[in-house]
Amino acid sequence: MNYEEMDSHLTRKERQGKQSKKKLALEMLSSWVVYFFIGVGTAFLAAGVQISVELIAHQKFELIKDYFDQCDKKGCLFKPVLIWVGINAGITLVGAALVTYVQPMAAGSGIPLIKSYLNGVRVPGLLSLRAFISKCVGVVLSILGGLACGKEGPMAHSGGIMAAGLGKGRIPWFGKDINLYGLFRNDHNIRDLVAAGAASGVSAAFGAPIGGTLFSVEEAASFWNTELVWKVFFSAMIACFSTNVLLSAFEGHPTQLSNPGLVRFNVFPNLTFDLIEIPVFIFIAAIGGLTGSLFVVMNYKLTVFRQKKSMRKSMRKSMRKSMRKPSSNATRCAVLQECTSRLPSNLRAVRDLGCSGVSHNAMSTMFLTTPEGCLKSLLHDPLGEYSRHATSRNFAQLLARLVSGPPLLVSAVAICVDVNCYHVTFALILNLEKAFCAKDVGKYALIGAASQLGGILRTTISLTVIIVECTGDITFGLCIMLSLMISKWVGDFFTTGLYDMNVEVSGIPLLSWEPPPLCEDVHVSDFMSQPVMTLLSVERVGHIYDCLSGESFNGFPVIEQDPSYDLMYRGKLKGVILRHQLLVLLKKKMFCPEGQMPTASICLKDFENPYPVPQRLKIQDIELSDADKQCVMDLTPYMNLTPYTASISFSMPRVFRLFRGLGLRHLVVVNDNTEPIGMVTRKDLAKYRAEIKKGMLHMEQLTVENR
Repeated sequence: MNYEEMDSHLTRKERQGKQSKKKLALEMLSSWVVYFFIGVGTAFLAAGVQISVELIAHQKFELIKDYFDQCDKKGCLFKPVLIWVGINAGITLVGAALVTYVQPMAAGSGIPLIKSYLNGVRVPGLLSLRAFISKCVGVVLSILGGLACGKEGPMAHSGGIMAAGLGKGRIPWFGKDINLYGLFRNDHNIRDLVAAGAASGVSAAFGAPIGGTLFSVEEAASFWNTELVWKVFFSAMIACFSTNVLLSAFEGHPTQLSNPGLVRFNVFPNLTFDLIEIPVFIFIAAIGGLTGSLFVVMNYKLTVFRQKKSMRKSMRKSMRKSMRKPSSNATRCAVLQECTSRLPSNLRAVRDLGCSGVSHNAMSTMFLTTPEGCLKSLLHDPLGEYSRHATSRNFAQLLARLVSGPPLLVSAVAICVDVNCYHVTFALILNLEKAFCAKDVGKYALIGAASQLGGILRTTISLTVIIVECTGDITFGLCIMLSLMISKWVGDFFTTGLYDMNVEVSGIPLLSWEPPPLCEDVHVSDFMSQPVMTLLSVERVGHIYDCLSGESFNGFPVIEQDPSYDLMYRGKLKGVILRHQLLVLLKKKMFCPEGQMPTASICLKDFENPYPVPQRLKIQDIELSDADKQCVMDLTPYMNLTPYTASISFSMPRVFRLFRGLGLRHLVVVNDNTEPIGMVTRKDLAKYRAEIKKGMLHMEQLTVENR
């Protein structure tokens, strides 16, 4: 990504014509309007997903319930099971086809890819319209099909896509584009908008605008300033408020605003603790870090195994998962036959399977509903509603489904809960009857859930704020923060975090937060790319065409030829010109015979390409005649006049911090005479990776290939 803004003669000329108070005020107002619509659009998207899942799931389970009613007395229970299996298999097949054939970048939560994009790595197809449709429709179909997934990660990805679309200001229509505006089409502006979209998605999912903003700061982007933080928070707050309005209106009380997020549960009424309990919290946090690192290892092994399989095999695996759930759930409902007359929290899932009178089958309350409905049944139904055997199997199965999906859902599941659920859960885990009588056992489960999540994701600030916003109690914030920190430290001792692991498996050259340790004595001359390919300020078109055809470099230093040198391409650095700039100049034919002036004209907007990577201009798309190749092109008006440079004595940590802090893509290495002798890119730094496994530091040098 070209996050660095170009400082060329053309840029300076056009900026001088726009330097008026009216234009600056209009541009500032336009940016705030775009951030406002990012929040509103993300809210409509979140509400649409939630309402679609609720309505379709209600019709689906009502149909299955009716068939259970009819077949309970006739002895044909296989019919509703087959209908259940058929519905899940059909829905899953459509969802799997979307991420297999339409846009594979829509698979998964999308957070690791958004993190890579915000840190300077362009991922083809990540922010395309196909990815948006596949992600939105796919998450609805996956939940309805009974697969292990949640709405939180996809909401962050979808919010980023929507933000990028609003920034580009164009609407694709039957192969053509309807251009509405073009104020925010460069990579720098799109990056800021995608950061706001990701924060708005997390805010709409959890009803936590501050947590969403900090999540985007801590986990996603690395280039921040005060104005950007304020705009991102504004967008996240608009998303949270708008989601609340839309969902409350759907529930029939638009003025009460009681639905701030997609995943929302009851808060703890009185969340207090004693100082003597802090050592217990630390012990629980250490266990969470151990189990979190174990989960990351298992997820890594499973991801590598699945990558070796074909996409069609993955589709068949998803089909088997969606078909296995109805069979096992129906079998448990029929075999256990747990009857109760207590009114459950989920009225849509009441069943009379195997029961008589006014009683209903308690197991059906957990099965004939969505994952959120199942959790609400476990968390809010009266204590003793389900037997130990039933609750242990289903609660464990549900947690396994949630953990195997986006880990953010585990946070929402575990932090916004009723104490009665944890009475049952701790009794099942510890097999202690005393847990049923405990009054404050919920806070231990809260610490355990936060520790597990911290051990998996390795984020501290944003998770602390999200949990505090969900529980609505700042008193317990210190204990939550302490548990997240301890679990992160313990987890980092063994493995990396889940998102970093996914980035590593995907082969994305992402820079870590800190430079590799023990590299202070490594200088830039040890890892820079050399010899560097340079261009003259007035260059032959044929030479430019050959350079672009034979090399995949994205940046070329421009030099001023010194007549005293014997070598042709040796001289002082004058600037840097990018590959896509040269392609546009060739396409616009901004060249002429030597001694003449070019007849064509060009403006700054011609260099701003908002299209996806596969649609970008390529050297194969440019046709030049032999006469054109003999012409010359003056690169001086278009090159970056003030590129960042480094001397040959720069150390790796210093170069690393320049790339990480400034969002650089190229760094020219010069000698004492300001002559370019090498080039450093992000790939040159990303190939050095340091990992801590079992307390031992491992250094490795990777091979980064061009795709």
